[in-house]
Amino acid sequence: MRRVLLFLSFIFFLYASWTVYVKLEGNTSNQSVISTITDEMDFSIVTDKIKDSLEYIITIFQEKNDQLPQDQKRPNLTSPKDQVFSVYNIELGNTKSEVERQAGVPQRTSSNEYGVQWYTYHENYQNFVMVAYDDTDKVAGLYTNQDLISSSKGIKQGSTKSFVHDTLGDPLIKILKGTVYYQFQDDRDYDMFHLDDSYVTIFYDKHQKNTVTAMQIIGEQLEESKTEFYTEASKNLKEGFEYQLFDLTNAERINHGLTILSWDDHVKETARKHSYDMAENQYFSHTNLQGQSPFDRMLEDEVMFNFAGENLAFGQFSSIFAHEGLMNSLGHRENILQKEYEFLGVGVAFDSESHPYFTENFYAN
Repeated sequence: MRRVLLFLSFIFFLYASWTVYVKLEGNTSNQSVISTITDEMDFSIVTDKIKDSLEYIITIFQEKNDQLPQDQKRPNLTSPKDQVFSVYNIELGNTKSEVERQAGVPQRTSSNEYGVQWYTYHENYQNFVMVAYDDTDKVAGLYTNQDLISSSKGIKQGSTKSFVHDTLGDPLIKILKGTVYYQFQDDRDYDMFHLDDSYVTIFYDKHQKNTVTAMQIIGEQLEESKTEFYTEASKNLKEGFEYQLFDLTNAERINHGLTILSWDDHVKETARKHSYDMAENQYFSHTNLQGQSPFDRMLEDEVMFNFAGENLAFGQFSSIFAHEGLMNSLGHRENILQKEYEFLGVGVAFDSESHPYFTENFYAN
């Protein structure tokens, strides 16, 4: 960005010094600043010296742009070779070594609802992808909420729900777990499809005209090995859901040009206690049974803040579904995308039937 500003300053200097007329008014395309200037400038009134100088500077700028770190450039995505979808050029069945040549080393591993680990890859939360492996270190699951989706059928982040349905047909309305069929809600903000020996869940952003915002791909064998809708509660799963929800939030903030939140162990304990209280006493509310608000609970735990907020979720069977649900609820979405926040702690607890309760506590000093 600094190079861009310096370059534009130099262009303005040339404009002022040589009275070069540049027609930029009304340009609303996605061209870069450079191509707009070079395509629309009337070089017939520019001296050869100015023209040569401009071309030289443009060449230097483009060379510098090519040298930018990968996390400052959109990755080169290719169409999947063997399946309908890939994420960050990764497909089910790829080896772990192939993934890490593409995505680097994992930033975190955490337990998920399928009894395996999510390996989380990103570069400061850009190019964010979660990968699950089977016992032979081959990709068995994928997720992203960033612009990393490729499809042989043209579906990508930003595609409309109607285009997805026209392309893939009718989504599943139920799924078999063990001997029980679980019915999907009619008003859900996602669709699940059974494709390529996999279960593909496409999430939509109803605040962006029901366009594709995220995708999860789970191999058939891994999905069908999960014989219950809700996974049995455990300490590892609780911690996995907590860190996953934190990472998902930061990846979402990067999508919207916001700063990354820092994990806060102190306020995590406040969030955990509220989740546990709700699970233990079978209620769901920002105000606990003692009449305390989120801010009361944070102050009681000596969390000092100037600005704070809380998100709650219940009923979703994973951190991914919880996050996507929160993003489709306007008040919760505003907390996730609140630019003033600096810290986040996430607390999860399970009730006697292994239903998870999620609490996110945000604050800024």
